[in-house]
Amino acid sequence: MAKTNYKESLSNKIFEVISQASAAINTESYVIGGFVRDLLLKRDFKKDIDIVAVGSGIELALKVSELLPKKPKVQVFKNYGTAMLRFQDIDIEFVGARKESYEFTSRNPIVENGTLEDDQNRRDFTINALALSLNEANFGDLSDPFNGLADLESKTIKTPLNPDITYSDDPLRMMRGIRFAAQLDFEIEEHSLGSIKRNAERIKIISGERIVEELNKILSTDKPSTGFLLLYKTGLLDIILPELTALNNVEEIEGHTHKNNFYHTLEVVDNICPNTDDVWLRWSALLHDIGKAPTKRFYKKQGWTFHGHEFLGGKMVKKIFERLHMPLNQKMKFVQKMVMMSSRPIVLAEDTVTDSAVRRLVFDAGEDVENLMTLCEADITTKNPNKFRKYHDNFKVVRQKIVEVEERDHVRNFQPPITGEEIMEIFNLQPSREIGILKEAIKEAILEGDIPNEYQAAYDFMMLRAGKLGLIVAK
Repeated sequence: MAKTNYKESLSNKIFEVISQASAAINTESYVIGGFVRDLLLKRDFKKDIDIVAVGSGIELALKVSELLPKKPKVQVFKNYGTAMLRFQDIDIEFVGARKESYEFTSRNPIVENGTLEDDQNRRDFTINALALSLNEANFGDLSDPFNGLADLESKTIKTPLNPDITYSDDPLRMMRGIRFAAQLDFEIEEHSLGSIKRNAERIKIISGERIVEELNKILSTDKPSTGFLLLYKTGLLDIILPELTALNNVEEIEGHTHKNNFYHTLEVVDNICPNTDDVWLRWSALLHDIGKAPTKRFYKKQGWTFHGHEFLGGKMVKKIFERLHMPLNQKMKFVQKMVMMSSRPIVLAEDTVTDSAVRRLVFDAGEDVENLMTLCEADITTKNPNKFRKYHDNFKVVRQKIVEVEERDHVRNFQPPITGEEIMEIFNLQPSREIGILKEAIKEAILEGDIPNEYQAAYDFMMLRAGKLGLIVAK
């Protein structure tokens, strides 16, 4: 049977140079993995290419650099036997063909030199084991030992070898398989899916950083619920984010039920995707209701309540970020703020929108008010068309009020017209409780609309309050 050839698809100059370098050092080379997969799927490939050399990947990288204009710098990672260089904004990684074996307690393999077939055997999925020859004799020929091309055509995620071995050796592959299913809109083959369920506990040996890397990629897909439902059905999500799966518990007492907040959450995440590429805003959508499981209560007159779930959810965010070794910086604080404020615009959309309430919303949200509104609009998942339209019409009113209040009162990133230092100087005070009282009174008066956000109005108001506190202007 004739081999399939993709020579015309390898038109980038880098492949010609790698072919020349391979011949010069008498080494076979192949482009493998994601580049080949995306090429055959006619997808835009990410700016990285994996090259496998049947020999030394480091030696091949150095020779390629020598043949390229400007001789780009080669980064060598001796411990891993890999090297990397950049050409035309593309990162090209070179690795020697190898075979691997694993110990049960680690995902770090014992590595030996191997053949192209050995290297393809160690790949996670058949669609990532496809390789195109860069050798002069058969440049562009496809090597497909596991029928990966057929799996691409049938949109199937399948492991090259026994899935129990593949997933147990490197449990992160379970999450990668789910991520590829979500990214490519593929199905995980039945035996492979069953194996993920059987091996789910193995994910515990994977570091939080690597898990979050895959979660971020799932959250960055067009429809993250696809990936999260697979994580849930395989048991992985219960291990990774039990706070989320705890929401999948609908109770009924005396005929009163509440909505399934787990499936609602996934709907919110999907809703927010067309409006943002910000993975941290998507995290906010994912975690916005996590406080509902521990705060759920039933009262005969009120039915089901979740009082304070936003506040508790904000505290839970920090624990999740710590557990998964996520960044404990402004990114975490942003997600916390979004979770803690997630119901504020919705309450405004239910009630009459007052200037005072909008001023407080803008003051508390600051530069993140637009993100907060985006989250809250995504949070409307009612299937009642009248309710849906009413909420979104009201959100338009809230947005317009935000613009009007901000233009008039300038409360975003609010800085008081009179500083604490000025108050100390005016009344000849040392740092004291009275300074805080006056600053807070001025802020409240501006937010309530009692005075405009202007210096003279704030000064006059301060003098009245200072008199009530018995403070005298210094001479």
